[in-house]
Amino acid sequence: MIVSVNTTGLKRAQWYEYVIRFGLGGFVTAGAGFIAKKSGASFGGLFLAFPAILAASSTLIEKHERERKEQKGLHGIYRGRLSAAADAAGAAMGSMGLIAFAWLVWKLMPKYTAWEVLAAATLTWALVSFSIWWIWKRRYLRRLRRVLFRRSRDI
Repeated sequence: MIVSVNTTGLKRAQWYEYVIRFGLGGFVTAGAGFIAKKSGASFGGLFLAFPAILAASSTLIEKHERERKEQKGLHGIYRGRLSAAADAAGAAMGSMGLIAFAWLVWKLMPKYTAWEVLAAATLTWALVSFSIWWIWKRRYLRRLRRVLFRRSRDI
């Protein structure tokens, strides 16, 4: 899988889909604030690493992929599920990076200036997220090659 930016999804989305995404994102953020108020900022901050719009975006990605395949006369259920799963996997990888970001800010903020801490934490987030993606990609491709090799031998 090659990482790329594709803006065609912005044109396909309906206005109410954006309302759902931003509304759910706001709800999750408010929930994290409520947890932080009741349990303390250290514990509540962990919930900010939750990808706030994941639930809404996964269902919308599945719907758009399914509709795109059905326009071509194909059943798009499987493709839609795979696309939503890939989105969820990416969100999980990014969340691990956000946890590393939060931990670094928590540990370094009392000792260093804000710009130094944020720069280091942002770099850490990028490195952790990329490293997890790279490891996943290598394992996934290795497994895929084994399956394809087995199938080619059986033919």
